[in-house]
Amino acid sequence: MKSLALSITVLCLTAFSTQGLQELINQSDTLFDKFDNKGALEILLKANQEYPHNSPVFWRLCRVETHIADHMPVTTDQQKKAQLGTYTLAYDYADSAVMTNPKSSMAYTYRAVANGKIALFKGVFSVAPIVKQVRNDCEEAIKLDPSNAIAYYVLGRTHAKLAEKPSIFLWPLGLSWGNMKDAIKFYNKAISLDPNFVMFHYDLAKAYIREDEYKAARDQLQALSGLPVLDQDDDSLKVEASKLLNEIKDKK
Repeated sequence: MKSLALSITVLCLTAFSTQGLQELINQSDTLFDKFDNKGALEILLKANQEYPHNSPVFWRLCRVETHIADHMPVTTDQQKKAQLGTYTLAYDYADSAVMTNPKSSMAYTYRAVANGKIALFKGVFSVAPIVKQVRNDCEEAIKLDPSNAIAYYVLGRTHAKLAEKPSIFLWPLGLSWGNMKDAIKFYNKAISLDPNFVMFHYDLAKAYIREDEYKAARDQLQALSGLPVLDQDDDSLKVEASKLLNEIKDKK
């Protein structure tokens, strides 16, 4: 009877712990959705302290640190160094998320996101191993969850960035797999899974423009104008999209 009572007590404590963790995660998600990155970070740091070694907390820490870094001022060398440090911290959180739960699609996704930011900061064509890891993490994320729209988008963005250089330049770096055809394919897949993300449509439109497919680009730019604001950069992207649409309105 004592062992049964002990088992029931352990189960109750576990359930209470899980409930407490989920409440903190929900609070952080609510703040993040309101673009309160610092508030979300505070909640997640608390969750990480009270419930350590938790993959959903780690990848959310990566997500919010990445967003914080994206909006840091970078006019001085010191500020640029601070931004890179924040991106690196974001990567470390995502790496911990993967190590804690190697079956978490979102953990691989946000490790790819953070790594992609680091690659862009340092220069994509100077950090080929990082770019390769971005692709590998996206592919693993998709394998674990074929409905992961963000992973498809990041994979598409990686292809699009690499396609800025001729394949003959990419071949010695082991990056010749990057191409616009796949970028467009993965962008479209991301949109089919989550049609409400402004950035998905915007980057797909830019990819179509690079391929001189102006009608397809206009379709994407027109579609995003009525989408909800889900990211803190969506309003500015909509303004840029309107300008871009005007620039290509007569192109065929």
